[in-house]
Amino acid sequence: MRKKQKDWAKDMAHQRIQRLFELAYHEFKTHPERSNRYVVLARRIGMRYRVRMPHELKRMVCKHCHAYLVQGATARTRLQGTHIATTCLSCGKQMRLPY
Repeated sequence: MRKKQKDWAKDMAHQRIQRLFELAYHEFKTHPERSNRYVVLARRIGMRYRVRMPHELKRMVCKHCHAYLVQGATARTRLQGTHIATTCLSCGKQMRLPY
């Protein structure tokens, strides 16, 4: 019985994280600060229920200031040798991902 409840809670947490990122995407043009708030809420849900954020969503969040990253608006991406360098334009920090 307990296992079923835990699985249900983790599944619900995944759905909430997905929904918060959808809301962040739609609200970014009009209210960018609201998008950042949705990302913070999604991270908190993930930490509370010990659920990993999907890779495609994790790349949309600055690892330093936790801002919602949109290419051209709040992030700049460059190819450098063997990795992708994404620069957050809010805090100026760089995140590097291999390709």
